[in-house]
Amino acid sequence: MPSLLQHSKLPLALAVASLLTGATAYANPNVDSEQWIDLFNGKNLDGWTIKIQGSPLGENTLDTFQVEDGLLKVRYDNYKSFPAEHAGFGHIFYAEREFSHYILEVEYRFVGEQVTDGPAWAYSNNGMMYHAQSPQSMALDQDFPLSVEYQLLGGNGTDERSTANLCTPATQVVMDGELRKDHCINSSSKTYHGDQWVTVRLEVHGSELAIHSVNGEQVMQYTDLQLDDGTARDSGYIALQAESNPADFRRVRLLNLEGCMDKKASNYRSYFIKNDSDACEYSN
Repeated sequence: MPSLLQHSKLPLALAVASLLTGATAYANPNVDSEQWIDLFNGKNLDGWTIKIQGSPLGENTLDTFQVEDGLLKVRYDNYKSFPAEHAGFGHIFYAEREFSHYILEVEYRFVGEQVTDGPAWAYSNNGMMYHAQSPQSMALDQDFPLSVEYQLLGGNGTDERSTANLCTPATQVVMDGELRKDHCINSSSKTYHGDQWVTVRLEVHGSELAIHSVNGEQVMQYTDLQLDDGTARDSGYIALQAESNPADFRRVRLLNLEGCMDKKASNYRSYFIKNDSDACEYSN
């Protein structure tokens, strides 16, 4: 026969079991599920704003940016030469909001021939501008936005030419403990010739850290993202370039690493690295 002490423990054990069962029932089943945002919807340029050097904000001069067959295309079919009247270097901004901590994934390829009189350095050259100024703040004839650039380059079929490089229009970074003021710094990536699709990723933690990867392989890392005057640059807009060579983008998506970090919230995710307490949502 069970002792009185054993009997006295039964209600407590049942209570603990009940609490544990309840905790399991209300646990967030999506804690590890990644909530990617498709910045490009594959259908149109909703959410994007165009700024082409020499043209007013929002004007898609000479139909430079196009959407066809599910691709966001950079094209120069209507250019006789480069630059054209009211059309120089172009950028298309995801202008819905700024971002600070995130992973940006892009699939791109270079296609066709560079437009006549395009600069030699811009052959098979594009880029993902991030922590960028707003398109509204760019001057009419401004060539590139203040930003950090994840440079995309294609090979010429013969020579080595890395992609996922770093360029710094009005910005600078620290690499291996050294403040780097070089305008462009090459990554350790291999060369991608022709019109093959390439998948690149940028992981950025505000002004603290940025990591470049190509087809799943890390090729560059740097810290202390800042303006040329030393001011930390921890957020901004994202833009894709048009630098005189046709290019296609078929995926542009983002995983926000900033969100509610309260594990009791229904929208907590395990991969968040920056807390936004105002975003927290709780189940009744």
